[in-house]
Amino acid sequence: MKKILSLVLALSLVLSMALVSSASAEKITDYVDYQTQANEIEYWCIQHSQGAVDLNVLCNCIDGLLTNDPKGALIPCVATEWSANEDGTVWTFKLRDNVKWVDYEGEEMADCVAEDFLWGLEFVLNYAKNEAANTSMPIEMIAGAGEYYEYTKALAESDNQAALDLDLEKFKEMVGIKAVDDYTLEYTLSGPYSYFPTVATYSCLSPISGALLEEIGADGYRNVTYDTLWYNGPYYVSEFVDRSYKILTANPLYYNDEDELFNTVKVQMVESADQAFLLYEAGEIDNVTLNQANLTAIYNNADDKFHDYLVEARPTKYSYQFHFNYNRLNEDGTEDTAWNTLIANENFRKAWYYGIDLTEWLARTNFINPLSCENYAYTNTGVAVTSDGTDYVDLVLKEIGLSNGTGTYARYDADKAAEYIAAAKADMEAAGVALPVKAHYWIVSGNQTALDSAEVLKKCVEDQLGDLVELQIDTYVSSLAQEVRNPHLQSFVINGWGADFGDPINFVGQETYGEDNAYYSQYYSNANLATDENLIAAYKEFTDLVTEAKAINGDLDARYAAFAKAEACMIDHCLVIPAYVNVGWTLTKVNPYSQIYCAYGMMSYRYVNYETNSDGYTTEEIAQLKAAYEGK
Repeated sequence: MKKILSLVLALSLVLSMALVSSASAEKITDYVDYQTQANEIEYWCIQHSQGAVDLNVLCNCIDGLLTNDPKGALIPCVATEWSANEDGTVWTFKLRDNVKWVDYEGEEMADCVAEDFLWGLEFVLNYAKNEAANTSMPIEMIAGAGEYYEYTKALAESDNQAALDLDLEKFKEMVGIKAVDDYTLEYTLSGPYSYFPTVATYSCLSPISGALLEEIGADGYRNVTYDTLWYNGPYYVSEFVDRSYKILTANPLYYNDEDELFNTVKVQMVESADQAFLLYEAGEIDNVTLNQANLTAIYNNADDKFHDYLVEARPTKYSYQFHFNYNRLNEDGTEDTAWNTLIANENFRKAWYYGIDLTEWLARTNFINPLSCENYAYTNTGVAVTSDGTDYVDLVLKEIGLSNGTGTYARYDADKAAEYIAAAKADMEAAGVALPVKAHYWIVSGNQTALDSAEVLKKCVEDQLGDLVELQIDTYVSSLAQEVRNPHLQSFVINGWGADFGDPINFVGQETYGEDNAYYSQYYSNANLATDENLIAAYKEFTDLVTEAKAINGDLDARYAAFAKAEACMIDHCLVIPAYVNVGWTLTKVNPYSQIYCAYGMMSYRYVNYETNSDGYTTEEIAQLKAAYEGK
């Protein structure tokens, strides 16, 4: 009887939600999203990109083997079935026979077959074609992948053109991937990686049409543009105007009739959150994340037309951190000795860790509940879970002696901060460094929201560490990578990382020392260029722990425990300092519980099977949808 009653109640709830949502609204057929101009796409080559600005678009355009559903479960994409042999070292994927490649006008170009996945992986692992981008995952897991990468790297150093000209012959000899036939793909792994299918949602295993490579060459593909790219996903990009807009058009040859697509998706590029809010208010975009000023105005005015439509967003898959630059250069290319000396000093980094209460800064994202954004681990929640249901992040928090949800900003410790500030001052005096040292923090020019947040961060930092450091806010025009990061002009950046697959290595593996494919070490911290012996020793200690954890494949609980110790070591040395998770407030015409939601991969921005309401969802409606999603 209780089960019947529960079923009746659940059905009643779903029915009431449907009635509420459909009473006055219509489905949206042409959806309009937005991004800030600072987040414009940089690479159309999905195998080369490691940035969300690209992958949030390309996940709609290039389909790999698997995708996720709204609860994060793996579901078919190009592959319809997948299975492993008895010891988990060989994975077989059965592919659809009706997947087509189309161009930017939706015209059919070729069939998508198993060999296209070989071309994709060869491109990833070929140093001359792709440098080291996205190599860490296949090198760790796929038999022969590391050897092939080293082979191409050595070949490129002696004859780059010969490496660029490599076809699949040598690759097939060396790497554990085989096209059994046109619609059967087989991977041989170097160990029993039970989480390997989660990698099949990510760009490192994405296909490339062999016919396209033959047409434009490896260099042409590395620098492919929207109008030379071929697409096999639900949408193709039919129009693109840099930092203005892009239009994704439903692929007329898309293979999955069960997926519901928009006719078009327009991604409007805006200068700031303020501009986005004005566009939402005018009905020109279909969702907006509110900045502090707009959220405050709406929240505090019960008569505001949007007051009853405020929705706290679901957390994203990204964990954001302070990434310090250990090899900062001045604009003339000379070394910034003062900063490099200060940031190499562990006492200073620990003063930063314990001495800054970020609550006021977190309120810039969520002033109603700022501590919902608190973040004390590097890895985000949901990436991995132990056999008893413990989230991996809880293992890390236990190791470092902190926990989320305490009601206060738990990391701040005035006594410890004072101790480390005094020690850092003494160290800098002994080193002959004049204090305070300038810390250069860069934001995009003309973005008032970014400037306001930077000013609050400056206050949080200098209120406690003002004797040691002066935060200088600098501006770049359009590309942080080209204008700031590549010439090493930043003292630190605040940047986010989301897992590409379901294992902690995908987070901590980006920070290791002396490895080409460690993304943040290579492109943000410049750790491999550091010269301070103590700093290098700390990095090596952390890297050794990561290496030990990576070697544990069969016992996942032991693997996660070992990674938690490695991550705690990185945090204890403050090589990278966790900053926040993004939990803001929105106005939306999309049911967020109909969207793909996953703590890893790149599918969460896939415009497939959205439930929409042209009038916008109310706070109450979203609460009902959330309850239904959670089975309450």
